Order: sequence, then C-alpha cells, then structure tokens
Amino acid sequence: MSIVKVLFIGDVVGEPGCLTVERVLPKLKLELGIDFVIANAENSASGNGVSKVQAQLLFDCGCDVLTGGNHSFRQSSAFGLFKSNPYVLRPINLSKRGPGRGYCIFISDKFSVAVINLMGQVYLNACSSAFDEIDHILNKLKSKLIVVDFHAEATGEKGAMAHYLDGRVSAVVGTHTHVQTNDAKILPKGTGFITDVGMVGPSVNSVLGVCADCVIRKLTTCLPTRFEVVNSECIFNGVVMELNSETGCCEKISKIFINYA
Repeated sequence: MSIVKVLFIGDVVGEPGCLTVERVLPKLKLELGIDFVIANAENSASGNGVSKVQAQLLFDCGCDVLTGGNHSFRQSSAFGLFKSNPYVLRPINLSKRGPGRGYCIFISDKFSVAVINLMGQVYLNACSSAFDEIDHILNKLKSKLIVVDFHAEATGEKGAMAHYLDGRVSAVVGTHTHVQTNDAKILPKGTGFITDVGMVGPSVNSVLGVCADCVIRKLTTCLPTRFEVVNSECIFNGVVMELNSETGCCEKISKIFINYA
C-alpha cells in the first residue's frame, strides 16, 4: 500500500496570511512528511483575489496547487496567471467565460493527484450546479487520487456534496467561511471530509481576517465599506490527509491549528 500525505491549507488572507504560510509551511512539510500541498488563495491579494506576486510566494514556499473561490476574478491583473499556470485554479462553475480552469492533474515521480475546484450555489454567485459539473469532470478523469475544494457558504450544501461524492473522490475539503469546523472524518465509502478547513491569517481583533471595526461599520450603517486586512497575530489552519494511491480512499484526516505570532 502506498500512502500520499496531502496538506490542504485554509483560505490564505492577505499579506499576513502569505507571510505566515512562508514561515510555517517549509518546517511543517518536513515534520509531517507531506508529499503534496494545496492552498486556497482566493483572498491572498490585497482587496481579495490572487495576484502573480502572492501566487509565486506561495509556490516558492512549498505549495503545489492553488485553488480559488467567489473572489477569484477580483484582480483582473491575474487573468494572465489563470491562463498560463495550470496549477492556479478557479471554481469551474464560477463562469465559463472567465479565464482559467477548474481542475488539474499534478504528476510527480511517485504519484499523481487530481484537484477539482467547485463553488456552491447557496448565497454565492455560481453560474451552474456544482453537482452537474463534478459529474461531468469525473466522467473524464482516470485519476485514483482526487481532492475536491468545495468553496461554499452553507454547511448543509457542503455536507450534501461530500456524501454525493463519497467513494468517488478521495477527499472533499470545504473552504470559504474562514472558520475551521470540528468534524473532520472519513465517510462510509472512504472519502475524507471536513466542512471547512479554516484560514491562514490574522486572528486577533479581526473578523475572518478583516479589521473588526470595518465589518461593524458596514453592518451598523449599511453603507459601502472598504475591508482592510489586520496586521496581528495569525493562525494557520489546514488538514492533513493520508490517501491510499491504490484504492483512492482516505485512510486518515487530521486537523492542523497553529497559533503563530
């Protein structure tokens, strides 16, 4: 039996989140014997989205594939990045007219892993059904190891997707809410699942990494408010999954929660 250890890093928030990944990830990979790293980077740039600078930093410090979400197209300067780099993904059902791709196959000397990026429809601006899109992709894929980033708001929608894919993919990792849930588990047919992996970014005096006063101002005045990322103590959230390359099943899934000053 050959085990591939996959680390999935929660939504990286702004420059503080990127710098935290840069400081924590190399050591963590060595300590845990990680083979493959996925990070959700849709909030890594200033003002949301992802840029070439943040993407390069995350790749340089050990990430192999970057996924996205509802903010993926926020930085128009990154459109060229989506077109040129097959390992920078955006949700396949975000827009068929937008640049980029919603899945990739990462191949190394020892293993190959397919990564699929989907977005939920509840409270988000998905252009098509994530359930229809995943069926279409899985009909084409031959990979044994398949990890799905399901970027969604509603916990019920995430749970439904995980059960829908149980036994068909290796893992379904929920992103978007920036709050790590306490339900990492392996479903009956061998698919690893967590409702939300959490985030990497400021945790003190912040709401999901954003200045608390900005969020309070928006909610109390109902006026447009520019959200600013806080420079403060950061957390590093993720999950480590041990995937069986022969069966495609998840043998173990464990949460990572690191407080980093």
